[in-house]
Amino acid sequence: MASDREIALSCPVPIAGEPRILLAHGGGGRLMHRLLDDVILRALGGESLAERHDSAALSLPTGSRLAFTTDSYVVRPLFFPGGDIGTLAVNGTVNDLAMAGARPVALSTSFILEEGLPRETLQRICGSLRRAADAADVAIVTGDTKVVERGKGDGIFINTAGIGVLEHSQTLKPRLVEPGDAILLSGDIGRHGIALMAVREGIRLETALESDCAPLARTVLGLFDAAIPVHCLRDLTRGGLASAVVEIAEACGLSFTLHEDRIPVEGSVRAICEILGFDPLHVANEGRFIAFVPATHVERALAILHRDPLGFDARQIGTVNAGTPGRVILRTAFGAHRIVDMLSGEQLPRIC
Repeated sequence: MASDREIALSCPVPIAGEPRILLAHGGGGRLMHRLLDDVILRALGGESLAERHDSAALSLPTGSRLAFTTDSYVVRPLFFPGGDIGTLAVNGTVNDLAMAGARPVALSTSFILEEGLPRETLQRICGSLRRAADAADVAIVTGDTKVVERGKGDGIFINTAGIGVLEHSQTLKPRLVEPGDAILLSGDIGRHGIALMAVREGIRLETALESDCAPLARTVLGLFDAAIPVHCLRDLTRGGLASAVVEIAEACGLSFTLHEDRIPVEGSVRAICEILGFDPLHVANEGRFIAFVPATHVERALAILHRDPLGFDARQIGTVNAGTPGRVILRTAFGAHRIVDMLSGEQLPRIC
């Protein structure tokens, strides 16, 4: 019989104390969050970083309020149904600002290019980036370009930073979520991650499936223009809906209940998830968000979202409870209950 030590060392679950960075540390799951907590946030600290928002709200001496964010994009393949790395870079940055309740106004764009990248590829990506910025009504005001040796850059990496204006007095933080709040979802989930996976793995579909990659600022700002009290917003990117709700539940110390039959998943997305063994709740999105609002404002908030093309399928998918802190329960379509948790990172469908 194997000793306890031998059994422990043979465990296939990733070890949190791994001395080297793993690919799974970038997957949006538990390993990534532990890396942030144990290494990055411990070293850098600061109240703003502790909030774990993708954007920081800044108050200026003039009384104005800004939101600031930065992000990096390493998607593969560079071109996918519904967009490319340039589209993704703009929309992802705009959406991080929108989740702070800000109106995006300016972006920086930095390219890290790999030696041997075709000039035509860069031209296509720059064109997509420009069109996405115009569509989001945001200016590209500065940037940088570097070239690395062949084999050191996977074609092209893009880093962005964004600035937005906070034109309302509301504060959005996970810890402001309250028992009784409704959890609203802006639309169907999983299309971005599955669209990329289908291209990467050579899966041929009978119906066209495109990424949900889109700028969310206009959709979100409609809620603030109507004075809807929004306690927290989060866009659903790496780790999908599951990672987002678990992270917020743990941050606010409350329990969430989700209803599976209220969470829209497109048929082809569900089918591919079943074939590949993925759960749509864990698949990445780039044009979807969740909003936490008081129950008394749900009907009006949904009416506002439904007026926007990116929110026409918005619905309430759950509620916030004063239960076990950090626990998220999913009521399945069959009437059963299961706990929703973050995956470690290695089990997540990797898209970047």
